[in-house]
Amino acid sequence: MLLELKRIHVPPGQRVLLRDVTWQELETILEDLGEHRAARIAYDRGILEIMSPLPEHEYDKEIIGDLVKALLEELDIEFRCLGSTTFKNQAMAQGIEPDRCFYIKNESKIRGKRRLDLEVDPPPDLALEIDITSRTHPNIYEALKVPELWRFTKGKLQINVLQDGHYIESQQSLNFPQFKLVEAIPQYLKQSTIAGRNSTLKAFRLWIQTQLTIKN
Repeated sequence: MLLELKRIHVPPGQRVLLRDVTWQELETILEDLGEHRAARIAYDRGILEIMSPLPEHEYDKEIIGDLVKALLEELDIEFRCLGSTTFKNQAMAQGIEPDRCFYIKNESKIRGKRRLDLEVDPPPDLALEIDITSRTHPNIYEALKVPELWRFTKGKLQINVLQDGHYIESQQSLNFPQFKLVEAIPQYLKQSTIAGRNSTLKAFRLWIQTQLTIKN
């Protein structure tokens, strides 16, 4: 399996599916691939997907992640961003690597931990997927009980919240219910391609402060 895996080349924007992969093989593959890699994996009861993101995927991921961080900082909320950490649960035989994920309400429960095990630790409060290559797997996030999943595709943000074990599309974020992020996030992402990252983040922070003043 490992010899075959090393021979696999996944061009940007493409994916490879491997079937009948055992949990032990998954663990070995993850160790062999290492943490510092461009490829992302998804594992669903024996089926392993390896995907290589496009350059625009990485840009959108970074900017949207920065916008979420700015929002949390302006709200003075402690958080932990774990990037593309591998989240897996052996009992469920499922695992996923989000483009970005955030511990917000559960931040204190995982504070200081170097490694997380979703059989004992809570899942992230918010996961972000850039769905340019149709890679997202909502069923895996549902199984891992991630309360909120953002899917960004074709310039639009879709917010999914977990309800009775399944995602429903929502106009409001569980973590940021007071903000109209379905409109704001794509707007500021687009602005960043024109005005630049720093200028956009300053404008976004000002928008947050304005919204808070209006609410009060």
